[in-house]
Amino acid sequence: QVQLVESGGGFVQAGGSLRLSCAAPGTIFLFTAMGWYRQAPGKQRELVARVSSFGRTNYADSVKGRFTISRDSNKNTVYLQMNSLKPEDTAVYYCKGEAFGKEYWGGGTQVTVSS
Repeated sequence: QVQLVESGGGFVQAGGSLRLSCAAPGTIFLFTAMGWYRQAPGKQRELVARVSSFGRTNYADSVKGRFTISRDSNKNTVYLQMNSLKPEDTAVYYCKGEAFGKEYWGGGTQVTVSS
């Protein structure tokens, strides 16, 4: 069973930084893409950043220039460096892996940014 585990969430003041990590220990295949999504209370889950196995990245407009996604080469490990955090970044952040036409999700990690 594929399991993604996120870590690194927490509480930070506006302007601060956090680094999220996601791993899929024991997975025997390589995800073709991995990404970070977030869901704030009362809102739909939205894409934050995504990276393909070729290293191509895309970001939500709201985080461009502040967040950076990276992935360990040939591993199912992905990171999200979040700088200049804003209160509107507060949400549960989820990691997703894509392979064979399927999506695999982690359980999420809470990020709270105070003003």
